[in-house]
Amino acid sequence: MAGSLAAGFAASVAPSGDLLAQVISTPSDGLRTGEARVPTADGQSLPVYFAAPAARDNAPVILVVQEIFGVHEHIRDICRRFAREGWFAVAPELFFRAGDPSKAEAAAQILQTIVPKVIDAQVMTDLDASLEFARANGADRARVGITGFCWGGRITWLYAAHNPAVRAGVAWYGRLTGDTGPATPQHPYDVAGRLNGPVLGLYGGADAGIPLATVDEMKKRLAAGSASARVSDFVVYPDAPHAFHADYRPSYRKEAAADGWKRAVEWFRRHGLS
Repeated sequence: MAGSLAAGFAASVAPSGDLLAQVISTPSDGLRTGEARVPTADGQSLPVYFAAPAARDNAPVILVVQEIFGVHEHIRDICRRFAREGWFAVAPELFFRAGDPSKAEAAAQILQTIVPKVIDAQVMTDLDASLEFARANGADRARVGITGFCWGGRITWLYAAHNPAVRAGVAWYGRLTGDTGPATPQHPYDVAGRLNGPVLGLYGGADAGIPLATVDEMKKRLAAGSASARVSDFVVYPDAPHAFHADYRPSYRKEAAADGWKRAVEWFRRHGLS
């Protein structure tokens, strides 16, 4: 195993050592939180972070999919935010076979040396294993949602098409198309018509890496797909850049992030995760 759960923030998040004062810190009182190792389909031991209401059994599950920086403190905090809404949130360290992103000094290093080694099919089965972990620890087997950010936003779309148990997903600025290869044979474009649960896409109109034309094309593909695909929706924040929800980065936009979070919570509840 190359990677493990990150403590604090990834080194590449703030190379100068300074984090922004706006970083949100969600308390863990009233919650069950911790780390665990989960057996995977290929016999590995997957590190996960989880947060759940201490006084609630049978809580719905929210799978939280990391950015390229791994399961650092921001992703953990998101798990605690979901737990305070009444859900069992679990964030697996999906890069653990490929390397430890928390040690990288720059995002480019992660993109060049770790991300290419991460295989979509393996990510799907690791998320399945994370779901089974949540179910084995008191979560509801039937009510499952997924959300992810950037790299994890793309995975959210793919997993909503992979697992029939998914009732809803929320994808934050995940790319919708791109080059294919052995590790990434499909993209959200390719699975748009066969979603098991509707996905809400939250995107920035000023995102230089995700052209709005790809969002428009995704809308067309969803409209021609399954019932869940047709219910899927997008919200585009015109002036927001990529990673507008990441409160530990200069890209953070407070109003768009707060509105997106409110919509995400409402979306999950509307689609049976209450």
